Amino acid sequence: MTQKTATRERRYVEAWNDAIASAPDVSAELRALRESAIAKFEEVGFPTARRGNEAWKYTDVAPIASADFDDLVPPLPVRVATEALDQHIMGGSVWNRMVFVDGHWVPSLTSLPSLPPQVTVTSLARAMSLHPHLVRDLGHYQSYDESGFTALNTAFLRDGAVLIVPHDTVVEEPIHFIYLSSSEGRSSVTQPRTLVSMGRNSKAAVIESYGALTDSASLTNAVSEFVLDEGAHLDAWRLQQHSAEAYHVGSAQVRLGRNSRFTSGAFDFGGAIARHTLSVALEGEGSECTLYGLYMTNGGQHVDNQVLVEHVAPHTTSEQIYKGVLNGKSRGVFHGSITVQQAAQKTNAKQTDRNLLLSDEAEVDTKPALWIYADDVRCGHGAACGKLDDSALFYLQSRGIDEASAKRMLVHGFANEVLDHVGLTPLRVHLEQLITATLRSSERHA
Repeated sequence: MTQKTATRERRYVEAWNDAIASAPDVSAELRALRESAIAKFEEVGFPTARRGNEAWKYTDVAPIASADFDDLVPPLPVRVATEALDQHIMGGSVWNRMVFVDGHWVPSLTSLPSLPPQVTVTSLARAMSLHPHLVRDLGHYQSYDESGFTALNTAFLRDGAVLIVPHDTVVEEPIHFIYLSSSEGRSSVTQPRTLVSMGRNSKAAVIESYGALTDSASLTNAVSEFVLDEGAHLDAWRLQQHSAEAYHVGSAQVRLGRNSRFTSGAFDFGGAIARHTLSVALEGEGSECTLYGLYMTNGGQHVDNQVLVEHVAPHTTSEQIYKGVLNGKSRGVFHGSITVQQAAQKTNAKQTDRNLLLSDEAEVDTKPALWIYADDVRCGHGAACGKLDDSALFYLQSRGIDEASAKRMLVHGFANEVLDHVGLTPLRVHLEQLITATLRSSERHA
């Protein structure tokens, strides 16, 4: 690291020494994990250099690295009224939810009305302190060797959500993890962690929501780990709707056992810079994953999706469908990588990335990639960028529909290929409302 870069990292190391290093609330194993991670962060730093950071080629994180945040370890939040959560809550009183504000679990805002008694849902802080055996998988799947952001999150391990679904258990209602920033007038950094462990032949659905209660600047640096045993089935949805002054960096690692099935949906609507890396390893024969994504940008927003799928075992299947809708001077990035190891014969993998540009100044960098080391596979990928169909727009206007409404109809139609796979009605309705609100906002600023 250069001296300038080292200075950027020094504030985080000092904050770690002051607030995290001597914390007595974790086991020796977790303390060692934190210490190893902060050492790695000091070594690799933020990925701001042009050389040696190919994975960050299209996303400049210098604004994040140089930001002078007020609270690198935010204090416990002041009382948060339930009404402040209205725009983030879905599923009414039926869905299970855990709420985290400024990186801390808030029990008074948490509701778990429909969980089977054998299912464990708890906060990471509570698990690390009282039940360390529940979080022994932390850091075992999500490597921080090459990512400064993941190393930072691991070093600052304090709180987050833990879900453990035992063998042969079905959780009927979704579990909603809501991560919010609230610091009015102060900028803050939060490092939420989510750990989901699915037992043999279990089934559940989870939603991770990231947002803010205020418009203050913030950085959310999130890491998630999903581990699926044989025959498990997990639907995992992620929604990012931060304020325009916020930064979001997320990373998720998924490990799939034999005949397990993982369905994911990633939706980005907010943030000045947002980047998410989803890595899926199909390690068990017969496992499969289906990964959907939709993002919408306005103004100078920047959204980057990295989707990395590795087929390790034979007879595995993966499909990716990502879509972007860009307006203003915004920029999108999509990198989808499919790796098929030599032992992964009979692999079936498909990747699709499509982008709709609503402005002449919007830009997309799309980079699909296939790395195939087996000889009996079916793999393909495709990427496309374009504008609204003029003939379709003319047709709608010729039927008496005004131009703005016609454009909204076409964008909704474009997005429906992703939304049609959202089986949770409250979530789909919420997403449709966000699409409409984003389009109306872009019309006002056009």
